[in-house]
Amino acid sequence: MKTRKTYKIKSRFRFTVFIVTMLLITVTSANTMLGFYDASSLTVKEYITVEICDGDTLWQLAKDYMPSDMDPRKAVRNLCNINNISAEELYAGQTLQIPIYH
Repeated sequence: MKTRKTYKIKSRFRFTVFIVTMLLITVTSANTMLGFYDASSLTVKEYITVEICDGDTLWQLAKDYMPSDMDPRKAVRNLCNINNISAEELYAGQTLQIPIYH
């Protein structure tokens, strides 16, 4: 007949700390894998569509629609990158996507 091996907990405090730590690690890992800690909604940008009129410039659009504390050169560069254009390619009737900054 086989005898079962029994285990004795020597320190209840250490055992409790171990169990709580393992539970925290398990819950955190599960939440990370399931995407509960995903911050993608914070990085999704909203855009407005603006139609270019005769005489509009990227500099003026950046001044009108971008945050006032943003460097105008950076704002123009952002508009060019978002719309895949250069300042020389701007024409009347063209539509541009301009990000909304909250």
